[in-house]
Amino acid sequence: MKLCVFDFDSTLMDGETIDFLAAPLGLKEKVARITEMAMRGELDFFESLTQRVALLEGLEAAKVDEICHSLPYVEGAQDTIAALKSKGYTVVVFSGGFRNATRHARDQLGFDAEFANVLHARNGYLSGLVGGDMMFDFSKGDMLKRLQTLLRISPQETLVVGDGANDRSMFMHADTRVAFCAKDILKKEANIIIDDKDLREILTHLPTTA
Repeated sequence: MKLCVFDFDSTLMDGETIDFLAAPLGLKEKVARITEMAMRGELDFFESLTQRVALLEGLEAAKVDEICHSLPYVEGAQDTIAALKSKGYTVVVFSGGFRNATRHARDQLGFDAEFANVLHARNGYLSGLVGGDMMFDFSKGDMLKRLQTLLRISPQETLVVGDGANDRSMFMHADTRVAFCAKDILKKEANIIIDDKDLREILTHLPTTA
Protein backbone atom coordinates (compact mmCIF):
# COMPACT_ATOMS: atom_id res chain seq x y z
CA MET A 1 0.00 0.00 0.00
CA LYS A 2 1.49 3.29 -1.12
CA LEU A 3 -1.28 5.84 -1.70
CA CYS A 4 -4.21 6.93 0.47
CA VAL A 5 -6.84 9.33 -0.89
CA PHE A 6 -9.34 10.89 1.50
CA ASP A 7 -12.51 12.74 0.73
CA PHE A 8 -12.67 15.93 2.81
CA ASP A 9 -16.22 16.94 3.75
CA SER A 10 -17.81 14.55 6.28
CA THR A 11 -14.69 12.35 6.11
CA LEU A 12 -11.72 14.36 7.37
CA MET A 13 -13.88 17.34 8.30
CA ASP A 14 -16.94 16.91 10.51
CA GLY A 15 -19.61 18.36 8.25
CA GLU A 16 -19.97 19.95 4.82
CA THR A 17 -17.99 23.12 4.12
CA ILE A 18 -20.68 24.63 1.93
CA ASP A 19 -23.28 24.20 4.67
CA PHE A 20 -21.07 26.17 7.07
CA LEU A 21 -20.61 28.90 4.44
CA ALA A 22 -24.36 29.18 3.90
CA ALA A 23 -25.07 29.79 7.59
CA PRO A 24 -24.24 33.54 7.69
CA LEU A 25 -26.65 34.06 4.79
CA GLY A 26 -29.45 32.25 6.60
CA LEU A 27 -29.39 29.52 3.98
CA LYS A 28 -27.79 26.63 5.86
CA GLU A 29 -30.90 24.42 5.93
CA LYS A 30 -31.71 25.03 2.26
CA VAL A 31 -28.15 24.28 1.14
CA ALA A 32 -27.86 21.29 3.49
CA ARG A 33 -30.94 19.69 1.92
CA ILE A 34 -29.38 19.95 -1.54
CA THR A 35 -26.05 18.64 -0.20
CA GLU A 36 -27.72 15.65 1.41
CA MET A 37 -29.54 14.74 -1.79
CA ALA A 38 -26.32 15.01 -3.78
CA MET A 39 -24.42 12.79 -1.34
CA ARG A 40 -27.17 10.17 -1.58
CA GLY A 41 -26.78 10.21 -5.36
CA GLU A 42 -30.22 11.70 -5.98
CA LEU A 43 -28.89 14.79 -7.81
CA ASP A 44 -26.20 15.28 -10.44
CA PHE A 45 -23.15 16.51 -8.54
CA PHE A 46 -22.20 19.29 -10.97
CA GLU A 47 -25.73 20.68 -11.02
CA SER A 48 -26.05 20.50 -7.24
CA LEU A 49 -22.65 22.16 -6.72
CA THR A 50 -23.34 25.07 -9.05
CA GLN A 51 -26.82 25.51 -7.61
CA ARG A 52 -25.50 25.66 -4.05
CA VAL A 53 -22.58 27.96 -4.85
CA ALA A 54 -24.93 30.37 -6.63
CA LEU A 55 -26.75 30.77 -3.31
CA LEU A 56 -23.51 32.00 -1.70
CA GLU A 57 -23.33 35.08 -3.94
CA GLY A 58 -22.54 38.18 -1.88
CA LEU A 59 -20.76 36.43 0.98
CA GLU A 60 -17.55 38.27 1.92
CA ALA A 61 -14.42 36.46 0.78
CA ALA A 62 -12.79 37.26 4.12
CA LYS A 63 -15.71 35.57 5.88
CA VAL A 64 -15.20 32.48 3.69
CA ASP A 65 -11.61 32.17 4.89
CA GLU A 66 -12.62 32.82 8.50
CA ILE A 67 -15.15 29.98 8.37
CA CYS A 68 -12.84 27.62 6.47
CA HIS A 69 -10.06 28.17 9.00
CA SER A 70 -12.27 27.14 11.92
CA LEU A 71 -13.93 23.99 10.56
CA PRO A 72 -14.08 21.00 12.94
CA TYR A 73 -12.08 17.91 12.00
CA VAL A 74 -13.25 14.37 12.60
CA GLU A 75 -11.87 12.60 15.65
CA GLY A 76 -8.54 10.97 14.92
CA ALA A 77 -7.92 12.75 11.60
CA GLN A 78 -4.46 14.08 12.43
CA ASP A 79 -3.36 10.88 14.17
CA THR A 80 -4.52 8.71 11.27
CA ILE A 81 -2.72 10.79 8.64
CA ALA A 82 0.46 10.78 10.73
CA ALA A 83 0.24 7.01 11.13
CA LEU A 84 -0.30 6.45 7.41
CA LYS A 85 2.65 8.66 6.52
CA SER A 86 4.84 6.80 9.01
CA LYS A 87 3.98 3.62 7.09
CA GLY A 88 5.18 5.22 3.85
CA TYR A 89 1.86 6.28 2.35
CA THR A 90 1.46 9.39 0.24
CA VAL A 91 -1.72 10.97 1.62
CA VAL A 92 -3.86 13.11 -0.69
CA VAL A 93 -7.25 14.80 -0.34
CA PHE A 94 -9.85 15.03 -3.13
CA SER A 95 -12.70 17.40 -2.30
CA GLY A 96 -15.82 18.43 -4.12
CA GLY A 97 -15.63 21.40 -1.76
CA PHE A 98 -13.22 24.28 -1.79
CA ARG A 99 -9.51 25.03 -1.61
CA ASN A 100 -10.11 27.69 1.07
CA ALA A 101 -10.81 24.76 3.39
CA THR A 102 -8.51 22.03 2.09
CA ARG A 103 -5.42 24.23 1.82
CA HIS A 104 -5.74 25.24 5.48
CA ALA A 105 -6.49 21.64 6.49
CA ARG A 106 -3.29 20.48 4.78
CA ASP A 107 -1.31 22.75 7.09
CA GLN A 108 -3.27 21.55 10.13
CA LEU A 109 -3.48 17.81 9.42
CA GLY A 110 -0.26 17.20 7.50
CA PHE A 111 -1.41 15.46 4.32
CA ASP A 112 0.73 15.79 1.21
CA ALA A 113 -1.52 17.41 -1.40
CA GLU A 114 -5.11 18.45 -2.07
CA PHE A 115 -7.32 18.84 -5.11
CA ALA A 116 -10.53 20.87 -4.75
CA ASN A 117 -12.65 23.58 -6.34
CA VAL A 118 -12.21 27.36 -6.28
CA LEU A 119 -14.87 29.85 -5.28
CA HIS A 120 -14.78 32.88 -7.57
CA ALA A 121 -14.74 36.26 -5.84
CA ARG A 122 -15.08 39.74 -7.28
CA ASN A 123 -14.29 42.92 -5.32
CA GLY A 124 -14.03 40.95 -2.09
CA TYR A 125 -17.36 39.09 -2.38
CA LEU A 126 -18.34 35.71 -3.79
CA SER A 127 -19.79 35.98 -7.27
CA GLY A 128 -21.77 32.75 -7.06
CA LEU A 129 -19.46 31.01 -9.56
CA VAL A 130 -17.13 28.05 -9.03
CA GLY A 131 -14.53 26.13 -11.01
CA GLY A 132 -11.81 23.59 -10.40
CA ASP A 133 -10.62 20.01 -10.31
CA MET A 134 -13.59 18.32 -8.64
CA MET A 135 -16.74 19.57 -10.33
CA PHE A 136 -18.28 16.33 -11.62
CA ASP A 137 -19.36 12.89 -10.46
CA PHE A 138 -16.41 11.36 -12.33
CA SER A 139 -13.79 13.88 -11.19
CA LYS A 140 -12.29 11.95 -8.28
CA GLY A 141 -11.88 8.77 -10.28
CA ASP A 142 -10.34 10.64 -13.17
CA MET A 143 -7.88 12.44 -10.89
CA LEU A 144 -7.00 9.21 -9.08
CA LYS A 145 -6.11 7.47 -12.35
CA ARG A 146 -3.88 10.39 -13.33
CA LEU A 147 -2.21 10.43 -9.92
CA GLN A 148 -1.59 6.68 -10.03
CA THR A 149 0.02 7.06 -13.44
CA LEU A 150 2.20 9.95 -12.27
CA LEU A 151 3.32 8.14 -9.10
CA ARG A 152 3.46 4.71 -10.75
CA ILE A 153 1.08 3.29 -8.16
CA SER A 154 -1.42 0.51 -8.92
CA PRO A 155 -5.01 0.09 -7.68
CA GLN A 156 -3.68 -2.77 -5.53
CA GLU A 157 -1.47 -0.23 -3.74
CA THR A 158 -4.25 2.33 -3.28
CA LEU A 159 -6.53 3.03 -0.30
CA VAL A 160 -9.52 5.38 -0.67
CA VAL A 161 -11.80 6.75 2.05
CA GLY A 162 -15.09 8.56 1.51
CA ASP A 163 -18.71 8.97 2.53
CA GLY A 164 -20.88 10.06 -0.40
CA ALA A 165 -22.02 9.35 -3.94
CA ASN A 166 -19.35 11.49 -5.60
CA ASP A 167 -16.68 9.21 -4.06
CA ARG A 168 -17.86 6.22 -6.09
CA SER A 169 -15.71 7.08 -9.09
CA MET A 170 -12.47 6.84 -7.09
CA PHE A 171 -13.64 3.60 -5.45
CA MET A 172 -13.53 2.04 -8.92
CA HIS A 173 -9.74 2.43 -9.03
CA ALA A 174 -8.66 1.21 -5.60
CA ASP A 175 -8.54 -2.28 -4.11
CA THR A 176 -9.02 -1.03 -0.53
CA ARG A 177 -12.21 1.01 -0.28
CA VAL A 178 -13.36 2.45 3.05
CA ALA A 179 -16.89 3.79 3.47
CA PHE A 180 -16.61 6.05 6.51
CA CYS A 181 -19.91 6.97 8.20
CA ALA A 182 -21.16 6.76 4.65
CA LYS A 183 -24.37 6.88 2.64
CA ASP A 184 -25.79 3.52 1.60
CA ILE A 185 -24.96 4.21 -2.05
CA LEU A 186 -21.24 4.22 -1.22
CA LYS A 187 -21.33 1.35 1.25
CA LYS A 188 -22.35 -0.89 -1.64
CA GLU A 189 -19.01 -0.12 -3.34
CA ALA A 190 -16.83 -0.56 -0.24
CA ASN A 191 -14.97 -3.54 1.17
CA ILE A 192 -14.41 -1.87 4.55
CA ILE A 193 -17.31 -0.14 6.33
CA ILE A 194 -16.73 2.02 9.43
CA ASP A 195 -19.73 3.54 11.18
CA ASP A 196 -17.91 4.80 14.30
CA LYS A 197 -16.89 8.44 13.75
CA ASP A 198 -13.22 7.95 14.60
CA LEU A 199 -10.80 7.81 11.67
CA ARG A 200 -8.30 5.78 13.69
CA GLU A 201 -10.59 2.80 13.09
CA ILE A 202 -9.13 2.71 9.57
CA LEU A 203 -5.73 1.73 10.96
CA THR A 204 -7.12 -1.47 12.47
CA HIS A 205 -8.08 -2.72 8.99
CA LEU A 206 -4.69 -2.20 7.36
CA PRO A 207 -1.81 -4.65 6.94
CA THR A 208 0.82 -4.42 9.66
CA THR A 209 3.33 -3.39 7.01
CA ALA A 210 2.71 -1.00 4.18
